[in-house]
Amino acid sequence: MSGVNEIRSTFLDFFEKNGHQKVVSAPLVPRNDPTLMFVNAGMVPFKNVFTGLEQRPYSTAASSQKCVRAGGKHNDLDNVGYTARHHTFFEMLGNFSFGDYFKERAIELAWTLITKEYGLPADRLLVTIYHDDEEAAGHWKKIAGLSDDRIIRIATSDNFWSMGDTGPCGPCSEIFFDHGEGIPGGPPGSPDEDGDRFIEIWNLVFMQFDQIEPGNRIPLPRPSIDTGMGLERISAVLQGVHDNYEIDLFRALIGASAQLTGVDPDGPQKASHKVIADHLRASAFLVADGVLPSNEGRGYVLRRIMRRAMRHAQLLGAQDPLMHRLVPALVREMGQAFPELVRAEALISETLKLEETRFRTTLSRGLGLLEDASAALGSGDVLAGETAFKLYDTYGFPLDLTQDALRQRGVGVDLEGFNAAMERQKAEARAAWSGSGEAADDQIWFRIRDELGATEFLGYETEQAEGAVLRIVRDGQEVESLSAGESGFLILNQTPFYGESGGQVGDTGRVSGEGVRASVNNTQKHADGLFVHAVTVEEGALKPDMPLELRVDGARRAAIRRNHSATHLLHEALRQTLGTHVAQKGSLVAPDRLRFDFSHQKPIDEDELHTIEQVANSVVDQNSSVSTRLMAVDDAIESGAMALFGEKYGDEVRVVSMGDPAEEGGKAWSVELCGGTHVKATGDIGLVRIVSEGAVSSGVRRIEALTGEAARDYLRQQEHRLRQIAGALKTSPSEALERLNAILEDRRRMERELTEARRKLALGGGGATSSDAGTETIGDTAFLGRILDGVSPKDLKPLVDEAKQSLGSGVVTFVGRGEDGKASVVVGVTADLTERVDAVSLVREASAALGGKGGGGRADMAQAGGPDAGKAEEALEAVRAVLRS
Repeated sequence: MSGVNEIRSTFLDFFEKNGHQKVVSAPLVPRNDPTLMFVNAGMVPFKNVFTGLEQRPYSTAASSQKCVRAGGKHNDLDNVGYTARHHTFFEMLGNFSFGDYFKERAIELAWTLITKEYGLPADRLLVTIYHDDEEAAGHWKKIAGLSDDRIIRIATSDNFWSMGDTGPCGPCSEIFFDHGEGIPGGPPGSPDEDGDRFIEIWNLVFMQFDQIEPGNRIPLPRPSIDTGMGLERISAVLQGVHDNYEIDLFRALIGASAQLTGVDPDGPQKASHKVIADHLRASAFLVADGVLPSNEGRGYVLRRIMRRAMRHAQLLGAQDPLMHRLVPALVREMGQAFPELVRAEALISETLKLEETRFRTTLSRGLGLLEDASAALGSGDVLAGETAFKLYDTYGFPLDLTQDALRQRGVGVDLEGFNAAMERQKAEARAAWSGSGEAADDQIWFRIRDELGATEFLGYETEQAEGAVLRIVRDGQEVESLSAGESGFLILNQTPFYGESGGQVGDTGRVSGEGVRASVNNTQKHADGLFVHAVTVEEGALKPDMPLELRVDGARRAAIRRNHSATHLLHEALRQTLGTHVAQKGSLVAPDRLRFDFSHQKPIDEDELHTIEQVANSVVDQNSSVSTRLMAVDDAIESGAMALFGEKYGDEVRVVSMGDPAEEGGKAWSVELCGGTHVKATGDIGLVRIVSEGAVSSGVRRIEALTGEAARDYLRQQEHRLRQIAGALKTSPSEALERLNAILEDRRRMERELTEARRKLALGGGGATSSDAGTETIGDTAFLGRILDGVSPKDLKPLVDEAKQSLGSGVVTFVGRGEDGKASVVVGVTADLTERVDAVSLVREASAALGGKGGGGRADMAQAGGPDAGKAEEALEAVRAVLRS
């Protein structure tokens, strides 16, 4: 057996040939166990299958599961590099039976694989069993031919596995390899069992019982099998080495580290090479599975792993960032088995480079400050906690690095003082915030955020997971339960639900657990990273500490992703079409539409809109991959990434790139800082259709658009309307516009003819009432007054003007009666009379008679109106009365 890759594939192929489903490794961030920070064992992804909560289309499986032990109670971080078999990241080979076969078949498969497929000599193997598991002992004797002295009975919990205080449990059987008499140590169960001669290579768990309560177990109706064999450990055995770091995989990574640093991989600093190789794997796989370095939760553990490796790189004398230069070596070794490494290679490299660049600055500055602060301290002394906190809070120097640096001199750190300073700072921050004028209702979110920390967001990688209820809020107060029919807010330790921010609406979906079901109506982000789920309980009651299955509405999320990615494309298309002055001024990314506000001084014409839409869709048609990288905000903006309006950025940002570069070696077509969710490839958007464009305020325009099926529905509806219009016009859709133009031209011609007829009617007197048939003289003033039906107010003025010209000298008053019962009145006075007759005064008298008020214009022409067209004659009489006076 040669390399690690062959050992892994031999295991999986063997079980596949023996009827097992080959299952790809689950991500390192557990989706089905909110109690775990990382997947730390091969059975974790199958936990709900074993308990009966989840059904899968197979009853037996085999996998090589990625695992990390670097946080919580499963923490091997401090031992890595100094022992032969401790790792932060490792692979667990395992085969599983979910109520299918049991002990006999499990033992038979294990023995066949290790003695025949792997070729280990049977006389170098021995096994342990739980002390009273006679069934397993009998199978080992029968199948492997092991004598009693090579079947060691262990009475402790080391050979009895349980999922918790209650639930599935059962005895174990471990397989050990004997490295020979030249290695110190005794067999398991002996006083010197901690030596390195006998190495456990495989653990078979016989899941046989259901523990109802401590001391009360009943047989499971469907006993199951869960096994685990560390790939690195079995590879060391098969490659004839005693140290996991001597296997081909690690020798390749250590060799790359040695080549770049020029430091002997087997010399006095070999531990540093081991740390770097191990932590490189953990860091790369965590980033590939969606974890990014931060100051809390999983991100903080990743940052510790990275920085520990980076400090060892500096100890090796690396003058420049080293870790990112090792990523190609890792991808060469493991990329074929784990394609997520290949897909995320750029993100991994840039994340490592960014973190190491920043850390080197922090380390150099911090070590200098620490040296000054601790110069007077000697072995056995303690650095003041206040000083350690100042290094952390003011200069960004982590506590664990302060401890590591001082440990070499025998100097400790006052942890109580450090923690007291930390709490004092938090109290001051809360007091400062409470006086900042923010809404009082938000105080509860800031308090909870301070107590719990930020919510772990899993939604970049998954739309379903498990989470534990940490807090329940209703009517502005924390409560102990939320019952059926009640609505409130949930705070969870981790969530796949996106909290509304950056213009993207919050996710909806469902949460459920044992005897409880609730709908998630919205998700929001408060207090710098606290995800708040607005829920309505449909069945049962929600309570703190309750584990829940969390499911985002996938169809809605997919639509939101399409619209968010389309917003980025439209932003760049606007800049290319209208100019680089275009900048985002606001946005809405919803499942049914997108809205984008931007700076631009004038309306966008049809040709420009068509070009913008065409440019965006050309990138959709590329179906190019959408990539996300982590960068320092200043570096990202300097490299050309656009910052989005209204978004708050920390020191590190997610940079979303999409579209092929315009030229070879150039940056992606669209590059923006964005924390939202996006499609995997631009082709997933389907189609971008702009449906409206208009002004929002001075210098700000707005476009609204649809994508995917919504855009296609819109086009289908538009086509249907066109067919209906064509049908009404009694023509084909292709000739509808021509036919409509002809009809409109006919209408305009008829309106012109009607206007001319009304003009002749008004000026010629035909159709007027008997009382206004012609011109009359009032005093020494000629007066022409008429009542006209069906003449619009805008047409009255030109008629009065024409009548004034025909009259020569005098006053003209026309009252137009509308179909709505209202009236308009226009009074014209010839130029020779305006010194003594004012058109404005006359029209106001006429308007008053019509029930109106006011009126305006000039001395020679004025217009007004009134609500009572039935008083038209009275309006004329009111003008006559003024002329008589």
